[in-house]
Amino acid sequence: MGKLSRRDFNATVAKGTGAAALMSISPLACAMGMHKDKKKLGVALVGLGSYSTYQLAPALLEAEHCYLAGIVTGTKDKEQIWANKYGISQENIYNYENFDNIAKNRAIDVVYVVLPNSMHADFSIRAARAGKHVICEKPMAMSIEECDAIIEACKENDVKLGMGYRLHSEPYTQEVKRLVREKTFGDINYISAEAGYRSMSNPDQWRLNKELSGGGALVNMGVYAIQSIIYGTGENPISVSAQEYSTRPDYFKDTDETITAQFEFKSGVVGNIMTSHNVRANRLFASCERGWYELDPASTYIPLAGRTSRGEMNFTQESQQKLQMDDFAKHILFDEPNKAPGEMGKRDMIIVKAIYESIAGGGKKVALNFEPSFGFGG
Repeated sequence: MGKLSRRDFNATVAKGTGAAALMSISPLACAMGMHKDKKKLGVALVGLGSYSTYQLAPALLEAEHCYLAGIVTGTKDKEQIWANKYGISQENIYNYENFDNIAKNRAIDVVYVVLPNSMHADFSIRAARAGKHVICEKPMAMSIEECDAIIEACKENDVKLGMGYRLHSEPYTQEVKRLVREKTFGDINYISAEAGYRSMSNPDQWRLNKELSGGGALVNMGVYAIQSIIYGTGENPISVSAQEYSTRPDYFKDTDETITAQFEFKSGVVGNIMTSHNVRANRLFASCERGWYELDPASTYIPLAGRTSRGEMNFTQESQQKLQMDDFAKHILFDEPNKAPGEMGKRDMIIVKAIYESIAGGGKKVALNFEPSFGFGG
């Protein structure tokens, strides 16, 4: 699988609206008119790795407002396997070279980019210029500049942009947001989040290649921890200090193994995160004036579990990916709120950059400033 070079990225951005002029269907028509009488939106998955194979594709079989309409893959052998398994017609199968032809395909409304991080910007921008709504997996991109380019491309072509932040659609996370919003336990004093796993089985995986991933544990699992302390407080942080640790530098040669970070919030809340590719960790905990709440596990697919100082949380659980993609489809079809907009992905990359900056500066405190639109999700 190829990677997006800086030259290729700049060339993609430079195409501008010229690429849109090649389309037989205008972006606005794709974004609005063609959905008018649709009950379900057609989704094309770009990249058929394990997440698409074992999570997204099965979830689309269950979804109410969207379905698997097409695939984009760089592996020829996968084309017929997926076509047979999911009944995908040949005209809805693309590779990375002919991907732009998707602009002419009225059966596909949404493109879900599930590729190595270095390819997120390229394919998100190309999808937007093809008049398709975009879901981009986390992290959003390799840099803040790439995030801006994705957001701008979607705005220019009148298409919706969502992040692959599945947890915003699942009930335990929504319950945490409710507790925060209603101040059930009063003001929050302290919050911590941990997200990690042991990634020791394949030293050749793309996540350990900085040119493809942009970073290590922080850009992979750390995004969950960052998200957790934000929706767990209802605030964006105002500063961060961070440290990096490595116990296996022979294995984690190119990317970060374990990172800890301390956040300050305007309300006075103190927050800590830990993320790792060599430690199993999966928890959100908040201490408040009149009690506490906790998710443990906090970010696995299912089952999640939660409790508060008043007792156990108990919610029916189903595919988080199904809920996530249905929520995005409802945003398109019925103008419901976008639970994970592109600005949220950019915000998280600003925090990631600040954490790396703090580490490079020996743990110095780095100020964080966000635009008002960088909210917390529905």
